Amino acid sequence: MASVAERRYMEELALMMQKNVKVTTSSGKTYSGILSGVNSVNLNLCLSDAKDSAGNQIFKLFIPGRVVEQVESVEKPFDLKGLAERMERLFPRMVKLYEDAGVIVVMDKIRVTEQGIIEGSGPAAERVQRVYEEFTKEKSQ
Repeated sequence: MASVAERRYMEELALMMQKNVKVTTSSGKTYSGILSGVNSVNLNLCLSDAKDSAGNQIFKLFIPGRVVEQVESVEKPFDLKGLAERMERLFPRMVKLYEDAGVIVVMDKIRVTEQGIIEGSGPAAERVQRVYEEFTKEKSQ
């Protein structure tokens, strides 16, 4: 049971990679920046383009896991599952969601991430792109 829970914990933490986070340490200091690295053994963190609570800019910041008290996601996560469900309506039984990789594969040839189409071309890819654009526009409102 513990290994399943640990794996799920690390998956959740991995979803925060390359996203804006706020880290609070046991000494009460807070830092915000892009979570660019995590050591899975001791939960040491690396933040890029970080700022401390005084607004001082820090290019790279390594925070030992033993002092990390809290990590908060500052960005709302992209609803990849919702996008896959929307695409499934247009392409029944031709959409595969790989949540751990952050990729949707349509018709085994079109790959979509939260940034848009990363692989594929042609009329089907154009249709997928329109669905993606409509979906992201709706979610941003």
